[in-house]
Amino acid sequence: MNFTLKIWRQQSANASGKFVNYQIKDVTPEMSFLEMLDALNEDLINRGEPPVAFEHDCREGICGSCGFLINGVAHGGQRGTTVCQLSMRFFKDKDGEALTLEPWRARAFPIVRDLIVNRSAFDRIIQAGGFISAPTGSAPDANAILVPKEAADTGFDAAACIGCGACVAACPNAAAMLFTSAKITHLNSLPQGQPQRDERTLSMVVAMANEGFGSCTNHGECEAVCPKEIPLEFIGKMNRDLIRALWHRHREPLVIPSVVQEPFHEHAGPDAEESLTLGTSEKTSDQSHVNGHALANGGRKENGIDHPQP
Repeated sequence: MNFTLKIWRQQSANASGKFVNYQIKDVTPEMSFLEMLDALNEDLINRGEPPVAFEHDCREGICGSCGFLINGVAHGGQRGTTVCQLSMRFFKDKDGEALTLEPWRARAFPIVRDLIVNRSAFDRIIQAGGFISAPTGSAPDANAILVPKEAADTGFDAAACIGCGACVAACPNAAAMLFTSAKITHLNSLPQGQPQRDERTLSMVVAMANEGFGSCTNHGECEAVCPKEIPLEFIGKMNRDLIRALWHRHREPLVIPSVVQEPFHEHAGPDAEESLTLGTSEKTSDQSHVNGHALANGGRKENGIDHPQP
């Protein structure tokens, strides 16, 4: 197969860029897309021209470093496939045609060179809250913390995100909501992530906003191009966790003087809330009666204990 490659060439972030056309011949269907670019670079080096810069590492669809736009679509448009997994057999019907290659287009992803962008904004979002508190020492037993099956499945699906940036490149607003929601849901859905749940959500959302990413307007393009098929529902989970965190942060506990209040867990249910209310009412009534009786008889109260007048 023969192709005309229309590739974006840019020497640095501050330099101006442009599309340059290259001819590539004798491409076999068994080649991967990156192997085709390797063949092109060998030809360019032999002719004394600078090779096309593109990022890659594992070439197994795991690291997420190889992403760029092919004909305006992140990772080439094959569902659940990264560029390194993309085979040239998918382009048989485009034999002799032009393929346009360009980097991710987002303010938060400045171009380093050619098809390489700086995705360190994702790293800073993870640094803001992508961790849990764990005691140091030897590894705990596997069954020390019980994890519900549904929570484990949700956490596993969210952890599949490889941070390639395709969601940002595909979004008309250059939003990073799908990436951030996957990283938040990964830990918030597990018991090990509950101590920092609210703090994590607030910190990572603020870090995302500070990096200059856009806002989500429910286009769904991010889910369509995600090579790991991260579902859009994770954004809804993140929004609910954000509301929950904001509510807990601004809610002040009700303090009643001279009443011993027991802590009430928000997930304890209505029965627990009713029993707590009844218990508090009884304590209030009894304590008021005793205190009133003691004070009426000229007594005094110290440290919550009534002392009759000697």
